Parts: sequence; C-alpha cells; structure tokens
Amino acid sequence: MFERKLKVAVVGIGKMGLLHASLLNTLPDTQIVALCDKSTLMNMVFKKVFSKKDIAVVNDIEKLAGMDLDAVYVTTPISSHYPIIKDLYAKGITKNIFVEKTLASNYTQSKELCELAKTIGSLTMVGYMKRYSVVFGKAKQLLLEGNLGEPQSFKANAFSSDFLGLTKESKSSAPRGGAIRDIGCHIIDLTLWLLGDFAVRDITACTKTGTDTETSVSFNVMNSVGLAGQFDVSQCVPNYRLPEFGCVIECPKGKIDVNDDRVLLTLANGTKETWYRQNLKDNVYFALGETEYFRENQEFVNSLRENRKCEPNFDTASKVDFIIDEVKKGVAKNE
Repeated sequence: MFERKLKVAVVGIGKMGLLHASLLNTLPDTQIVALCDKSTLMNMVFKKVFSKKDIAVVNDIEKLAGMDLDAVYVTTPISSHYPIIKDLYAKGITKNIFVEKTLASNYTQSKELCELAKTIGSLTMVGYMKRYSVVFGKAKQLLLEGNLGEPQSFKANAFSSDFLGLTKESKSSAPRGGAIRDIGCHIIDLTLWLLGDFAVRDITACTKTGTDTETSVSFNVMNSVGLAGQFDVSQCVPNYRLPEFGCVIECPKGKIDVNDDRVLLTLANGTKETWYRQNLKDNVYFALGETEYFRENQEFVNSLRENRKCEPNFDTASKVDFIIDEVKKGVAKNE
C-alpha cells in the first residue's frame, strides 16, 4: 500500500496522452509529475502551460530517470511501443506500465515484452477500455450466469467510416496499422474476454490500399471445443462517425446481441429483454471521452495501490497481437 501520492509520467502528449493525463489528475492520491514528447512544438506549448506547476515537460524518456516514478503511461504510435517500453525497463525508469493498444507491432515483440515484465515484476495494463463498458460487462454477466448454455457460435464486428472512399494511391491508413490493428483489435479483445481463446481458420474477404494497410477484412475462427466465430472489420462503412463494436452470441437457450449502446437478450421461447447503456449505471466521477476510459484508469491505479494484477495486461494483450498476426498472414496468403 502507498502512503503517498502515486507519481506518474505520460510519454506521448497527443490526444490519448492528454486524455489519460486529465483523467489521472482527477483521481485522489495520484500525481502527474512529468510529460514527455519529442515534438519541439508540444514541448514549447506545455512548458508554458505548466511553468508554474510541479510538472516537468521533457523531450526524451531518459530525462524521466531519477523521478522515482510509480508508473508510466505510453500513448505514442503503436510502432514506438516496443522500443519505448524496453527503454523504460532497461533504464530503470519504472516497473509499472500502462500502454495504449496494441501492445506492440507484432506478436514477437509482444511476447518479449511479456517476458521482460515477468522478470521485472511489473504491473501492466493495455488500453482495451471496452472491457470497462457497462453494456459489454452486462453481456459477460449473462454468459457467466450460465442460463443460456454454452455458446455455440458468434458474429463480431468493428465498423467505422474513417477511410470511406480511400483509394489505393492514398497512404493515410498506413500509420494506424490497417483496420485489423486499428479498430479490429478491440473486438478481438472483447471476444477473447467474453468467450475465451480461439484460432484463426481462414480469411473470407479483404480490401487493401497498400502493404500491410487493409481497410477491411473478414475472417473465421474456431476454439478447441468447436465454437465457431466470424469477424467483420471495416473502416469503410457509411454512417459510422465513431467506431462501433458489436457481437451476436448464439447459445442453446437464447441469443445475446450486444453493441456499444445496448444488450438485447432473446430467449429460445421468443421472450426479449433489453438493457440500454444509460440504464446500466454508466456513471463515473469524471467523464472525458467515453466513461470506459475513467474506469480503466481507476482500475490501473487501484492495482498499483493494492499491488495486484489487473486486466487487460501484457499477457492478455499479447493474445490479441497473436490473432492479428495470424489474420495478416492469412491476408498475405490470399493475395
């Protein structure tokens, strides 16, 4: 247990870095002591903003050394997660790390980071905040109650309009790693959480705009006991201003249809019951972005204070990277 405020630094002062820093600042006994970004412009701006506060603004993670940090948040682009986290560990800057999704650029890197975390005794978390959604939490509860029987099949989707109308000449989707890594990772993590491990069987459709930058992909999976699933991931679907995630789970005694807004339970006899987000106590102390962000930050901080493992951690997130790698291999084979 900590008898003082937790000292936290944030590496990467973009949208997600500012979001997490702001939420952490609302948690009692948690103190942002440093912000790190290599951008000269960001450093100039934030040094002016925080010139009279006890927050250091630095341009290199080496300058975080000696600050006695309890945790570091890594909110930089995915391609930089692996080298930054390795440096944080190697330089002894902190033992405990929160990193935005995905953990790394591939499963090989993720596996190495998992081993490093275990060796160091690190408490870790990866930003799959949808696990802290009240609607997906309700779906998890319904499955755990066991009244519907063992799931038999599922269909999962992740849709956005981000690259609707994108041409093959455009490279705008490349920095985000393609649809499967950018938004598909969330629905992969959710289904792993809801239904357990599974393996990729085949790729049924894919649209690409360049090397490693698919904008849509569909694939089938199956687990060790025959549960079959289908994923549809696309960043080119009309009328999705924000990404939306959903899953339909078929069971012997009923069906669960869940998305970001509600859970619909349909029993085998035709009886239906719906739980909407606003009716599931979707309240937090401080709302910035989606309420899930506050809950995941609160859980990470609580895990640090109580010295316990939290979810989703590096080990959990590495399973998502493994599935993503398998999908990308399947896409490459189908070309």
